[in-house]
Amino acid sequence: MSLFKRVANLLKTPEPPKAEKSILTLAPGDICEVSLITYQVVGRTQNHRRRETFLSLQDGADSRYLHIEERMETEFSLYIPIDGRLDSIDEVPSSMELDDRMYYLEEQYSGHVIVSGRTPFSQSGELYVWHYQSDDRKLLRIEWQDGRFMLYEGESVLPADVKVLRGN
Repeated sequence: MSLFKRVANLLKTPEPPKAEKSILTLAPGDICEVSLITYQVVGRTQNHRRRETFLSLQDGADSRYLHIEERMETEFSLYIPIDGRLDSIDEVPSSMELDDRMYYLEEQYSGHVIVSGRTPFSQSGELYVWHYQSDDRKLLRIEWQDGRFMLYEGESVLPADVKVLRGN
């Protein structure tokens, strides 16, 4: 190596290190752990206005959905899809009974979402969401987009139980 190249290498500023993946920046292809179970992220639905992300997770044949919302603290909920249907977006009730458990409406909102990977709704657009909670702290989530409903049942997850194992 010539003297000129050595001096040039000494004066060149080093490249900044790449930022580590966090749970908030996970995308399809990344690996995470939720409550000691390892999942591959296969899809991501993001609502920038609400600072919320809904990750589609896969563990073998099992599908789960991790809801991440940035508030004063980052909140996590893990959902499984459930069978069921509603007839109209105008007839979503303020309370629901499923399997002898009463769920009460806590929050209802809509917003534009950006979709990547394999998600319940295959395109970006306006998504309507209803969040319910039961007296024993179980969660119910209803989503509607373009005439299609999705229902999920889940529970809150402690932030310490959610870890990024590997990011692309």
